[in-house]
Amino acid sequence: MNRNKRTTIRFLVFILLAHFLTGLASRHVQAQSKLYENTFPLSEVLLLDGPFKKAQDLNTKTLLQYDVDRLLAPFRKEAGLPETAKSYSNWDGLDGHVGGHYLSALAMTYASTGNTECKKRMDYMVAELATCQQANNKNDTDWGKGYVGGVPKSKAIWSTFKNGDFREYRNAWVPWYNVHKMYAGLRDAWLYGNNEEAKDIFLKFCDWAVRITDNLSDEQMQVMLDVEHGGMNEIFADAYQITKDEKYITAAKRFSHNMLLHAMSTSKDNLDNKHANTQVPKAVGFQRIAEVTNDNNYAKAGNFFWETVTTNRSLAFGGNSRREFFPSVAASSDFVNDVEGPETCNTYNMLKLTEHLFRTNPNAGYVDFYERALFNHILSTQHPQHGGYVYFTPARPQHYRVYSSPNQAMWCCVGSGMENHSKYNQFIYTQSNDSLFVNLFVASQLNWREKKIKIVQKTSFPNEEQTTFSVVDGASRFTLMVRYPSWVKEGDLIVSVNGKSVQHSAHPSSYIAIDRQWKKGDIVKVSLPMQNTIEHLPHLPAYIAILHGPILLGAKTGTENLNGIVADDSRWGHIANGERLPLDKAPILVEDDQTRITQLIPVKDKPLKFTFPSVKMINSSNLVLEPFYKIHDARYMIYWMALSTKQYQSYLDSIALVEKKKLALQKRTLDFVAPGEQQPEVDHAMQKENSTTGNHLNEFWRDAKGGGYFSYNLTTGGETGLSLMVRYWGSEWGSRKFDIYIDDQKLITEDNTGRWNQSNFIDTEYPIPDAMTKGKKNVRVKFQALPQNTAGSVYYVRLLRKE
Repeated sequence: MNRNKRTTIRFLVFILLAHFLTGLASRHVQAQSKLYENTFPLSEVLLLDGPFKKAQDLNTKTLLQYDVDRLLAPFRKEAGLPETAKSYSNWDGLDGHVGGHYLSALAMTYASTGNTECKKRMDYMVAELATCQQANNKNDTDWGKGYVGGVPKSKAIWSTFKNGDFREYRNAWVPWYNVHKMYAGLRDAWLYGNNEEAKDIFLKFCDWAVRITDNLSDEQMQVMLDVEHGGMNEIFADAYQITKDEKYITAAKRFSHNMLLHAMSTSKDNLDNKHANTQVPKAVGFQRIAEVTNDNNYAKAGNFFWETVTTNRSLAFGGNSRREFFPSVAASSDFVNDVEGPETCNTYNMLKLTEHLFRTNPNAGYVDFYERALFNHILSTQHPQHGGYVYFTPARPQHYRVYSSPNQAMWCCVGSGMENHSKYNQFIYTQSNDSLFVNLFVASQLNWREKKIKIVQKTSFPNEEQTTFSVVDGASRFTLMVRYPSWVKEGDLIVSVNGKSVQHSAHPSSYIAIDRQWKKGDIVKVSLPMQNTIEHLPHLPAYIAILHGPILLGAKTGTENLNGIVADDSRWGHIANGERLPLDKAPILVEDDQTRITQLIPVKDKPLKFTFPSVKMINSSNLVLEPFYKIHDARYMIYWMALSTKQYQSYLDSIALVEKKKLALQKRTLDFVAPGEQQPEVDHAMQKENSTTGNHLNEFWRDAKGGGYFSYNLTTGGETGLSLMVRYWGSEWGSRKFDIYIDDQKLITEDNTGRWNQSNFIDTEYPIPDAMTKGKKNVRVKFQALPQNTAGSVYYVRLLRKE
């Protein structure tokens, strides 16, 4: 019997159960409020026609293209069960992580849309995972009771981990991060999908984690937490809220990383050069712990993390990080130099943190960020035709994004992407006692069952600058909290009820409270005049973004060399590795009065499209601005170099200075070699061992590992008073400690490990003692890797006369 037939039969086994459960508990009887008391069940907020409904519908179609049995394969394998399907490649070593995200997405999509196929798949997955958990109980009694993970080599990892032996744990790829996704999936299958078996599996899985860490000291726990571990502290806070069992809140705190907790709780930003999406889920957990325990220390940590990331480390579209790491101020130029821009997973988790913070403190400032990130980042990361997901969003001028395709490219941002477009209706409205908060201006219908009232929001925002709320059924007294967004000027927000203006003294980034007895036929109109603004790139003021209200405007600049725009299964397929166009050839705005840049001219009959013909633009013309979330399959501009006339002249002068320095360097050069280029290396009698080469930014490099080396014979011309110049890339990963020799004498031991953290080429000059070159017409320059280190990468080697 082929696999498709087996899958069909297996689904039929569960279809009767699915229908039974659907009949037993209608979709509106949600468990959601048991954890998040201010939220409405997803089934009670229906998206109406607009960009978010379109994205949700497309995502549902995309989800149903995945093979459930292939997603379950890693879990069956680790449980010792027979194979029913071949596993997805899952970024070899991270098998199982997407399965957890997929389970969450199915549950949310079912709750949001009522799609019965998603419900059927969700229930099928839960039943299969129960089988895996039972098999682990039986097959691995010493460590596996309650386990339901798909981590490769689970037995080798966890059987030693529980005794404090972290060798296998460290050799694996982020095991706790991996299992966290299934914890979240099981929680969500119960929370959104009303599957009680999922809750039972979830709590038994939590008990497994408590047991597997029981023998670890607090010091060992902190060492373990140096490895990315997702939001494990959040999971245990959820388990505590569900059960009120103290063992879970104890576990939540033991899984909280003191490195971050102590800094954030005392308002110290220690995020420079730290992996961003390792840190954000920790902060989500801090906030959840604070929410269920009222622990002020954790509350301070969660709040300050949000403040410092959104205020100091986020771009105009709401995303943060480059190359997955938070840059230092000095490395902020990486945002325009590099192509690995903000990661979608980071914003997915920042929105989760924002929701949790808002629940304990309903401040409109949280929603201002949420709205911006949702419209400009999350909505933009779905391809509008095939539904593929985006990993990195480059801010580099004239670059582009890469998309996944179903059943390939199992990145982390594929998993979070599955969820992102499943729950757009989650934060449009929230409630607190007798207050209804209108947070987002999204076409939707709210069925507030407790108040026996239905409200419809009609809007084509952001295409129009208004929204209308109509009570279409029922009557009730409550306070309608209408958000006054930060992007509407002071005094410009106009609200009317049944044609009568509502007098208010609210300010931008707040709420207008309308307390009354509401009844069928009541109509609230809200005018939302949008203005054009500019925002500077953090710590790089020469670059600006242009916004219309909360909407980031971008411009298409071409479709050439979009290599790998739909990614394959390769390890680095998520990176847009097509040609990087020169920054000095990108469009540059030259304007002494930058307020003129915001004087955009609307394009007739094309909503939210603008030109700026009155601004001088270098290198390009006739570009049209439009919402960034609508730009796909093209190179684009979202950050523009904007200079005054004087600054532009200085910019030209600096280019001339660079050319002058290049010529001066050439005059000093006695000999040079470009590592990795065949003929120059042959010409310089290269010798090597355990050495590899490659190309980055159109420059070749060479390195050596495992005690290996490479060397070149360079000409001195019989001169002394020389130096060696070596070009490195400023953001290499891993251990980079090596020796440089001149002939058989060591010149220096160099250590480039985490040295610069900048996406630039770094030219380093080493003076050579005269004794090493005296009387020699040639010297051999050797780069020798130290144990467990890499020598290089080296991009260029020059033998120079000293200045």
